[in-house]
Amino acid sequence: MKQRNEVNTWSITWGILMAVLFSAAAAYLGLKVGQVFEAAIPIAIIAVGVSAAAKRSNALRENVIIQSIGACSGAVVAGAIFTLPAIYILQAKYPEMSADFLKIFIASLLGGVLGILFLIPFRKFFVEAPQEQFPFPEATATTQVLKSGNEGSSQARPLLFAGLIGGLYDFVIATFGWWNENVTSRMIPYGEDLAEKAKLVFKNNTGAAILGLGYIVGFRYALIITLGSLFVWWIFVPAMALVFPDVILNQWNPAITTTVGDMSPEQIFTSYGKSIGIGAIAMAGIIGIIKSWGVIKSAVGLVGSQNNQSNQNNQSFPISQDLPFKFIAIASVITLLITFLFFWFGVMDGNLLFAAVAIILTAVIAFLFTTVAANAIAIVGSNPVSGMTLMTLILASVVLVAVGLKGTGGMVAALIMGGVVCTALSMAGSFITDLKIGYWTDTLPKKQETWKFLGTLVSAATVGGVMMLLNETYGFASGTLAAPQANAMAAVIDPLMNGVGAPWILYAIGAAIAIILTLCKVPALAFALGMFIPLELNVPLVIGGAVNWYVTTRSKDETINKKRGEKGNLIASGFIAGGALMGVISALLRFSGIQFDYAEWWSNPLSELLSLVAYILLIIYFVRATKE
Repeated sequence: MKQRNEVNTWSITWGILMAVLFSAAAAYLGLKVGQVFEAAIPIAIIAVGVSAAAKRSNALRENVIIQSIGACSGAVVAGAIFTLPAIYILQAKYPEMSADFLKIFIASLLGGVLGILFLIPFRKFFVEAPQEQFPFPEATATTQVLKSGNEGSSQARPLLFAGLIGGLYDFVIATFGWWNENVTSRMIPYGEDLAEKAKLVFKNNTGAAILGLGYIVGFRYALIITLGSLFVWWIFVPAMALVFPDVILNQWNPAITTTVGDMSPEQIFTSYGKSIGIGAIAMAGIIGIIKSWGVIKSAVGLVGSQNNQSNQNNQSFPISQDLPFKFIAIASVITLLITFLFFWFGVMDGNLLFAAVAIILTAVIAFLFTTVAANAIAIVGSNPVSGMTLMTLILASVVLVAVGLKGTGGMVAALIMGGVVCTALSMAGSFITDLKIGYWTDTLPKKQETWKFLGTLVSAATVGGVMMLLNETYGFASGTLAAPQANAMAAVIDPLMNGVGAPWILYAIGAAIAIILTLCKVPALAFALGMFIPLELNVPLVIGGAVNWYVTTRSKDETINKKRGEKGNLIASGFIAGGALMGVISALLRFSGIQFDYAEWWSNPLSELLSLVAYILLIIYFVRATKE
């Protein structure tokens, strides 16, 4: 049998480096925009490029291991930043709340390990099914990149160049403030009057990273997200001011002391509009579970039949080898035991009842939702992890309050639980992509599964450090970093844990919208995310999606369109990675005390006009670069 070379010093070293770099980049971009980009494709391109540059032979499976270790970054980051920053956000209101590096690191690590262990028994069900059943769009694209090893340098070059362009562009904005990061309708006098009187405003973030993200998301999905945003900003917000002009609506938030008519559009959105998005996200998660219930039963049944067979039967087929089921079972029990001890002594202040309730909820929800996450990734390449985590938090809060854990202690406990569950689900969705890539490239799943734990460890440590750095530099409660999912978690958990009436009527409106959208065959989660995420972060997604549509349809030759689309994917990935990484560097500079004061310049409408010019030039570069 030919000697396999998947795992060696080269693949492990590069895998760890990718995990560190992309964990930092994804954490920054996710906290700023609320979307964590999938790192699999850019990591695969870089892996192929460096292998080609080093003239390594038979590097395909090495690159699969590099990609598999490095891709832990996006999974762990999504799990951590969707929940744990809520502790810092609530800390501004409740100073007694605290989160340190160790709690963030342990919650992220344990969640990632559980996600790996819970997914492995379901590998055969998803990975060895025909592609007609599970198309795996992201795994398909990543595999194509990995298999084009002889084209590695040509693929890596445009990605790295675009990373340099996008990185410098976003670095200039974040560090020097040469032009404004947003273009708004307020830059003209008529727009200012429209915002004040009609509560109508238009905003667009002009960053390179978000433009690239929109391209990757695609026009249809980005359009649905943006329509959700426009529904809240252009219909709900003006309607609230029109219906309740002289009313102070503060039944669920006593801190509100202003009439709706005197609020700015941004204040109406924060106080009321976001709650509709929360209800829609939660209902979209419930609908996802209902739709996936048959998958859960089928997968569990397949696992049972597999485990009745001896592992010896698979020895002649190395590609079918997983880690032994006995190891998975024992490791799962040990991980759950460690999680229980972490809850008991690290989070619940030694209360055995609270810790027991927490571990039962965590284990059951993480296991049930694992197949939902894997199914979503296998079919559409998108994991509704934030919606499922929001449901987890609501359920955890209700149960913990019922057993007596309330107030700030309950908030921290529920958010840490949410962090573990969210990371587990995010990891499950990401890892099924890696395993499908391994299946198509004849890479031993056992080796992918083994080294995935290392990537999880490295990513958990990196995201913990970056999260603390960004909080110290910007502060999650300041609004500089949107952290939309974490803000949603904070908004939901605060009233539930303090006995204050939650805005159930707004949640119900959002839930009803999600049901109607589902009946109309519209992706409810995408629309719901748009309703919750600020307008200025959604509009650039649809602009990037429009660039994607233009690039891939302007020629009558479909082959040319396909090549241009693939080139655009490289450029967009470069924009995302470069912009996000330079954002972290800019944060480091601020943390070190190197900061430029451009607040007065940004208050000048000319800064927005200059931003618009720079943005148009960036788009022109993007489109022209796809021709070459």
